[in-house]
Amino acid sequence: MAEVLLFHHALGLTAGVEAFADGLRRAGHTVHVPDLYEGRTFGDLETGAGHAREIGFETVVARGEKAAEGLPAELVYAGFSLGVLPAQKLAQTRPGAAGALLFGACVPVAAFGAAWPEGVPAQVHGMDADPYFVGDGDLSAARELVAGAGDRELFLYPGAAHLFTERGTPDFVPEAAGLCAERVLCFLDARKG
Repeated sequence: MAEVLLFHHALGLTAGVEAFADGLRRAGHTVHVPDLYEGRTFGDLETGAGHAREIGFETVVARGEKAAEGLPAELVYAGFSLGVLPAQKLAQTRPGAAGALLFGACVPVAAFGAAWPEGVPAQVHGMDADPYFVGDGDLSAARELVAGAGDRELFLYPGAAHLFTERGTPDFVPEAAGLCAERVLCFLDARKG
């Protein structure tokens, strides 16, 4: 099965992130979920994003890169929101990447290189009225990422929730989260090692 390195969002390594990872594990995949916040979690995105700004986004990315050390090259890199930064950087720059799963965020490919690497499939998942995903330019970056690529897909779900897969939060949207999980499992099943 696939091996996944999954990075959490600005709330930290929450029970909802662990639940998502556990769902992938139950399907037979190996999932690593490093704690980029060193044990800290937050109850709202603004406070969590403030912590990320305080420690520095470069630190978040560097901790993600460190988490990949010692793991096989053929990883699927996945990230929720803030976690997309290290996931996308590793997918674009670490040789052997097996794929990328980007949830609620996408940065321009030029942030980490001249082009998306050939043969690295990707899925981007977001809500069509999410003020962060749509308003901060992530949707535009996602559309550019998938344009003309047969192995890269953008999935938009109706709604405005940012962390729509996050069980136990007001953002959780069960229908969208279920469909997202199905699509992710299909993606991972195609990457069986």
